[in-house]
Amino acid sequence: MTAPFLVARNIAKRFGALTALANVDLEIRSGEVLALLGDNGAGKSTFIKILAGAHRPSDGEIVIEGSPVAFSSPKDAAASGIATIFQELALSENLSIAENVFLGRELKRSILGVPFLKRKEMRQRVDGLLQELDAHISDPEAPVGSLSGGQRQAVAICRALNLNARLVIMDEPTAALAVAESRKVLALTRRLAARGCAVVLISHNISEVFEVADRIVVFRRGRKVAERLAAETNHEEVVSLITGAHPDVRALEKTN
Repeated sequence: MTAPFLVARNIAKRFGALTALANVDLEIRSGEVLALLGDNGAGKSTFIKILAGAHRPSDGEIVIEGSPVAFSSPKDAAASGIATIFQELALSENLSIAENVFLGRELKRSILGVPFLKRKEMRQRVDGLLQELDAHISDPEAPVGSLSGGQRQAVAICRALNLNARLVIMDEPTAALAVAESRKVLALTRRLAARGCAVVLISHNISEVFEVADRIVVFRRGRKVAERLAAETNHEEVVSLITGAHPDVRALEKTN
């Protein structure tokens, strides 16, 4: 087995007297979809915000490809190849797909000292990414505001890939989508892994998780309480791990 892209060791996060995370160890591997599950307040959001550079851990360390890293901001995380796609996609609805993908990183050329956008090159790059993801968008020049929910997710993924992301964190990507659109996003998730990205999927939809995940990690009350290969567990066991009814979780919580 190849070395993991990212290793989180003994991660803890405290907000005053509140311990949001405690002693979390986790490996994230390239080419794999890792599902992160747990009830509200389990610590999932705090953990991914640490990976994304939005929070600094109170204890522990993050290691990327063998080298410890310390993020002071999301920009630091992005420079290390980590992109997070939140439920609120932060897309500019009045701009085109290419303009959104390159927002803040536009390709430019200078003529007599005047900057001009390289629109053709930007469009070609985005067309290539959309084809690679098999994202069916009939008019790439259409404003993002006219796209469906699944198509908007595809645009957000293209933006992450254009930033050379090697770890893509997807926070509830299908939460507001209809069934057909959800299936398209799940297919995009698998294609991301197939192209070698590490993918972390946060979801409350256990059926969807079993469709795409290679590995499942469960958080409960700020701790990692279980890790399973998706092929070696089932819906019932995962639900019991999330709720704390599983004997392994009860035994763990008795010792803490």
